[in-house]
Amino acid sequence: MKDWKKILMFVGIFLLVYFLPFNELGMRRAIIEAFLMVQEYAREHVLFCLIPAFFIAGAIIVFISKEAVTKYLGARANKVLAYGVASVSGSILAVCSCTVLPMFAGIYKRGAGIGPATAFLYAGPAINILAIILTARVLGPPLGLARAVGAVIFSIIIGLLMSVFFKGKDGTDEELITPEHSAAKSRSLRQNALYFLVLIFILVFAAWARPEETVGLWNAIYGIHWYLTGVGLIILFVMLYAWFRKDELKEWVFSTWIFAKQILPLLFAGVLVAGFLLGRPNTDAGIIPSRFVEILVGGNTLFANFFASIAGALMYFATLTEVPILQGLLGSGMGKGPALALLLAGPALSLPNMLVIRSIMGTKRTLVFVTLVVLLSTIVGWFYGSLF
Repeated sequence: MKDWKKILMFVGIFLLVYFLPFNELGMRRAIIEAFLMVQEYAREHVLFCLIPAFFIAGAIIVFISKEAVTKYLGARANKVLAYGVASVSGSILAVCSCTVLPMFAGIYKRGAGIGPATAFLYAGPAINILAIILTARVLGPPLGLARAVGAVIFSIIIGLLMSVFFKGKDGTDEELITPEHSAAKSRSLRQNALYFLVLIFILVFAAWARPEETVGLWNAIYGIHWYLTGVGLIILFVMLYAWFRKDELKEWVFSTWIFAKQILPLLFAGVLVAGFLLGRPNTDAGIIPSRFVEILVGGNTLFANFFASIAGALMYFATLTEVPILQGLLGSGMGKGPALALLLAGPALSLPNMLVIRSIMGTKRTLVFVTLVVLLSTIVGWFYGSLF
């Protein structure tokens, strides 16, 4: 960091400390809420979502060759295959906007083109089959179908536009360190595929969220998700013992640690700020009262849809939490168009998510990516609200 940036940061911190009205009750509640949100995030997402994701990202760096990533997801890869794989990834992963980041960083640093990589970045949290089904059941089939179709189309459009805007600039930023050498390929393609499938299996079931309903398939799986996770861990340990050398495992752990130490601080800082501004879901303890949001997203004006997209982009939604939150907002007068706009922008973006994306692919690309998500969500939300 250059000296002038440090000076501006110190001045900003000083002004905040000097002028913030800490004696006011609302300010104290917002500060406490910020730390409660960080605690909730640490308890519910770090161990069972982010850590498995970090290990998958480390495995991508160490055990998948750059040539393979470039072949299937690179700038010159077959676009139908590349965007097809990226756009449907969320139905398998079922991750939130923060959990997808290590995996996005992994494929991006291994040579994936900016288009397929950002399609994956959007699709990972947005095309969540569990959330789409829950949206249809709780908020109505039309909104659930619109969310599913919109998310798939968005991922492809955003990826294609990013590849057009940054054509010929797919070189990755090496600030996020990549090991100097990959582990020797001592396994067959089938063994490597099974290894990654087990890692994804562990991530999906370790992060399986409690459904709202007490009956049904998703609730039944939730009842046994720890047993399924345990089975996955046992299979993983057998694979590691039988198929991997010690030096490969050390490189894998080192690569995982590199991702964790560079991403986690930014995520926690972003969660802290988001908690201070907006509070935790279903609370009204942030510095910005939730009633203001409810007032601003009523009806189906372009402004209401734009505001819903911006609010969704800044808020942090854990997997599936956006549905009950929207249910409450719709009951308070939120328009159906703004509701869809928030559904399309919210799960894919958050303030913590943006901070990390910027550290991976730079300020300009991050701004373009966020702008595309917000504008497309606004337009589609307004169009949907006009029809329904």
